[in-house]
Amino acid sequence: MIDDLSGGDLSRLRQHNALVMIRALRGGAVLTLTELAKRTGLSRASTEDVVRELTERGWVAEAEPTAGAVGRPARRFRFRADAGRVLGVDIGGHKVLALLADLDGTVLRSERVVVDPEMGRMGRLAAVDQAVQGVLAGEAVWATGVATTGLVDGTGRVMLSDALPEWTGVDLAAHVARLSSEPVLVENDGKLAALAESWRGVARYAKDVVFLLAGLRTGTGLIIDGKLHRGFGNAAGEIGALPMAGWIRAQQHLTSWPGSDVADVFQAARDRDRRALAAVRRYVKDIAVGASALVLTLDPELIVVGGGFSRSADLILEPLRRELDRWCVRMPEVRASAFGDEGVALGAVRLALDHVDRTLHGPGELAAPEHFLGARNRIES
Repeated sequence: MIDDLSGGDLSRLRQHNALVMIRALRGGAVLTLTELAKRTGLSRASTEDVVRELTERGWVAEAEPTAGAVGRPARRFRFRADAGRVLGVDIGGHKVLALLADLDGTVLRSERVVVDPEMGRMGRLAAVDQAVQGVLAGEAVWATGVATTGLVDGTGRVMLSDALPEWTGVDLAAHVARLSSEPVLVENDGKLAALAESWRGVARYAKDVVFLLAGLRTGTGLIIDGKLHRGFGNAAGEIGALPMAGWIRAQQHLTSWPGSDVADVFQAARDRDRRALAAVRRYVKDIAVGASALVLTLDPELIVVGGGFSRSADLILEPLRRELDRWCVRMPEVRASAFGDEGVALGAVRLALDHVDRTLHGPGELAAPEHFLGARNRIES
């Protein structure tokens, strides 16, 4: 039991017990002292002491009594997810989407700005400013996650991006920090979409996953043993760089359709238009080549198809299964994401929450929530 721990000083023991209690209450759990003691392995007396300290510091609050209870109800406690905020930003070819969330990851506000795929660096950064300022509305955040196409280095700079004009070399961390304050963490959009699926999506019960970001650009994210896999240089999964993988040309089968929007192709295919059906088949055959290579390499439990085209999963999944079955030694399950085009931004929220969690679990005393913000960033509770 945690009460029997020895060898550490009293301060470290209190920190450990406090974090165990926070973990038990994260995610919306509302528990009595008895339930908390059972869940954490602490004695009833230690549980009371830890809960009292966390309440005084602002991490825990007493929940409202259960309505209709007979007699004096047991006191119940909840994690104060409202004690802080995190921000997630998805910078794409057609939109910039910003999400403001609490410390449990519940989205409180969103702001979407439509952009043009051919827009240059300054115009797209201005759209980022508009989305971030719109969703923050004067509130401060503990951490910000940013998703972008291309390869990203450890400092938050875009090392290489072929999809967005003038995007290679942009220091996104520095730019966004002007509006949301540090820390700002930047990651590839396909990787963060995979993170979102592993967190709250259809992949949350799978340990090994290949995520396909299907849209006007094809990307991927890999979950290995339940963790996002980045690779040595953060370039894991970039199989689309190989021309023979088919991902570079795949969407051209859809964009060459005589119409104003790719959605027109999918609708025509649903209406059994032969040319539209052929275009969708060619698209699926091309993305299946790279997907098969990833399946043969990783042997995943699950493939998730997300991104904007996942709304047309009724036309994509079955032919994709047939193509994969031709090449793969063992067929994984193939499912569509339920997030649509919001999955990347949700992954950016999770990236920010992961930073908060690492901060909470760092060395030293567990400070009050206000400690995680500078004086100018304090959120009034």
